[in-house]
Amino acid sequence: MKRIISAILFLTFAVTLVAQNSNDKYCNDNPAYVIYSKDGSFVTYKQMMTDIANADICLFGEQHNDPISHWLKLEIVRGLHAKKGSNLVVGAEMWERDNQLILDEMLVHDLVDGPTYMESSKLWPNVETDYLPILQYVKSNGLRFIATNIPRRYARLIYKKGPEYLDSLSDLAKSYLPPLPIHYNLNESIYQLMATPFPTDEEWDQMKAEGRLGKGPMSGGRPSNLVKAQAVKDATMGYYIVNNMNKGDYFFHFHGELHSANFTAIYYYINYYAPGHNIKTVSVVKQSDVLTLSEDNLNRADYIIVVPNNMAVTYK
Repeated sequence: MKRIISAILFLTFAVTLVAQNSNDKYCNDNPAYVIYSKDGSFVTYKQMMTDIANADICLFGEQHNDPISHWLKLEIVRGLHAKKGSNLVVGAEMWERDNQLILDEMLVHDLVDGPTYMESSKLWPNVETDYLPILQYVKSNGLRFIATNIPRRYARLIYKKGPEYLDSLSDLAKSYLPPLPIHYNLNESIYQLMATPFPTDEEWDQMKAEGRLGKGPMSGGRPSNLVKAQAVKDATMGYYIVNNMNKGDYFFHFHGELHSANFTAIYYYINYYAPGHNIKTVSVVKQSDVLTLSEDNLNRADYIIVVPNNMAVTYK
């Protein structure tokens, strides 16, 4: 009898211990990633997914060479597809607007195969390892994929000559842009941060007049044009997100983390072009200590996914 009682007590203790551990958000003291809410509270993946699925748009800010970012993007797409079905629309910074035709020829109309698409498209160098799995999932499940970014040649034109030169483009070229003139709000925190290392336009003009620009990164155009070239990318992505949503659609968009950090950039332009959408943001950031969200990353997004600084990278 004593042995039976002892066994029962041991099992009760063991079950209690397991139950306590199952309630801990993170039991691993060296996790590959940790999810936080914007106030720094621990969040489970399930909690994050439930919340972002109740929105209209999710803006996922990745680290371009981070394997956790790329794995989670695909996991989130799968999870949203399970909830939203054919109403899920996927889009990304990595595809420019003039790539939409061949994207549709490959994904929708089956006019070109995968190898033909790869050799005929402007693609990021890490597309095969980091982005192709999402395209393959989209194609195999009959989902829509939207190229949202401005063709980079026009962003460079803004940097070198100013946004007023967009007026001289052809009608076809303008069809890849938001309506002109493009609205800018350079008071957005991300744009102010981007401008911080550079001289003002007035200082730049003086440096140019004195022949002091040299061949550095600022020799190509005025500092404000550099920030506007960044802003026009965000404007284009925001515009083509909301203009590729039908009633009842859900849009999952991925891009570099700064393009939606601090609820700015793409987030701002979505609200500018089509106010009223319920938008959730996710930021992937790196820290040396992943078990405490740094003050710098508080309120950076609705959900902040922290990965270690020494995480393996997909390219260098």
